[in-house]
Amino acid sequence: MLHAAEIDSVRHATHGDPFATLGPHEVAPGQQSIRCFLPGAERVLVMAADGQTLGELTRIHEDGFYEGVVDLSANSAYRLQVLWHGGQQDTIDDPYRFPLVLGEMDVWLLGEGTHLRPFEVLGAQVSTMLGVAGTRFAVWAPNASRVSVVGDFNLWDGRRHPMRLRRECGVWELFLPGVHKDARYKFELRSRHGQVLPQHADPYALQCELRPATASMVGELPPMQAVSTSRQQANALGAPISIYEVHLGSWRRVAEDGNRWLTWDELADTLIPYVQEMAFTHIELMPVSEHPFDGSWGYQPIGLYA
Repeated sequence: MLHAAEIDSVRHATHGDPFATLGPHEVAPGQQSIRCFLPGAERVLVMAADGQTLGELTRIHEDGFYEGVVDLSANSAYRLQVLWHGGQQDTIDDPYRFPLVLGEMDVWLLGEGTHLRPFEVLGAQVSTMLGVAGTRFAVWAPNASRVSVVGDFNLWDGRRHPMRLRRECGVWELFLPGVHKDARYKFELRSRHGQVLPQHADPYALQCELRPATASMVGELPPMQAVSTSRQQANALGAPISIYEVHLGSWRRVAEDGNRWLTWDELADTLIPYVQEMAFTHIELMPVSEHPFDGSWGYQPIGLYA
């Protein structure tokens, strides 16, 4: 049975190691104690991968802390069927049954400060773990006492999805099943002194909301494409070069549609023929990273990867 202090640390989002309390914990061969914190839940059932009901969890605190022992072997998949206040019912995957997010080499390189592609492991990465689609979240915050992922998917409630600290490199991580591309999110941090800080946008976000909104959005890196032979020839050391530098936001607008910006597809269809007609060989884009003021040329970015 859990101590009241441990339950309270989960309820108040002060627990520094949520995986030590939440999720499955073996109590005997073939038996797991399942614990979850689901504020607003009226009833929680544990379901096997084939849909069979394994058992009902007991609410051990009125705020939504549930616990129960079910017949389940170690590392077996299960889902939670949740009946919420108001009658809505959902079947969800438990984020605290999933393994570590970062690999050993990534942890080593991040700890050294020598990782050359941190944007592929930090931030929000759409992925699949144990056959379940979702998003991997990771953020470097070595001095925080607790970090949570918050977003539309959990009512921006920092109690619901606290992350795991990889002490070797100071990165907090969590895989959230069912969170997909375009989902809005931020990180909520508690300082080492216990102060809950304002929710932070993700410095490694691949996508952001349009101002004045400030949330990060789950994005995806475009697939790698092989360089064509003609491009290789155009970039050869002996090839002629004449560069057209352009700020895409002000190069051309669509006057008949509220003077809006061109989309990337529209720019490709209009800018490239224009540059070719002007006898330029290359295009140099002025900063395209997310920046806070549309009137600027983007030299003060706030989203280096977005």
